Amino acid sequence: MKKEVPEKVSQNEVVFKVEELEPLLSGPAIDLPRWEPMYVTLPNGKTIVIREMRKEEAPLLFPLLKKLIDTDHDFYDIVGVRVYAELLGWLRNRLKDPYQMVGIVDGKLAAFCNGRIMNRDINISLHTMAFMRGMKAGAVMYYAKAYYTFEILGQKEFWATYESYNGWKRWGVGMAQPSYPWPDVQHELGGARVYYITKEYWQTTVKKYLEDMIGAQLKAPVPEDLLRAAEKFEVPETLEE
Repeated sequence: MKKEVPEKVSQNEVVFKVEELEPLLSGPAIDLPRWEPMYVTLPNGKTIVIREMRKEEAPLLFPLLKKLIDTDHDFYDIVGVRVYAELLGWLRNRLKDPYQMVGIVDGKLAAFCNGRIMNRDINISLHTMAFMRGMKAGAVMYYAKAYYTFEILGQKEFWATYESYNGWKRWGVGMAQPSYPWPDVQHELGGARVYYITKEYWQTTVKKYLEDMIGAQLKAPVPEDLLRAAEKFEVPETLEE
């Protein structure tokens, strides 16, 4: 867009360096406590280590996510494309205050979850994906996200929405999560309905529900041998292993 200049200027052209523009496009991050590694003993006796994902590890998931984008059942395609975009948004500094966690079992990626901080009070749940079935890995990651929200960050609310029927049944209905009036309040994933957990509801109900479902609690610190085994991970070729 051009407009007539209302004053004489000594320079007819003003040039910006991209380093000067980047702070305007990415914005400052909130200084928040980080997730320190924790672990859970799974129902099958194996141990899952939950740690932060490192940025250089994000591209490891891209080949699998590309396969999911071409899978047109059970909403794998829309979850795949959205998680791909969320990881790219993290890599390119185009997602506000995101966090990514990986769950590792015996050096293999068992599950992944992510979210972002809307503000100091509200945590936005984005996605949870289980790659190893039959060991409650997805439940562990959902538990970790909510634990991070309330126990570490001290936030007031955890907002979620659901693309799949199974996700809605297990978490939305399973936890009897209330929802905000729609369309007055919308989740950023497609403007869907917001289901939420308050800190009080977490303390009185949801935390125990998840611990009972998993049959264990998150523990820290992680033993050194488990930490070393979780330093790197193999990514499965398909969603189900």
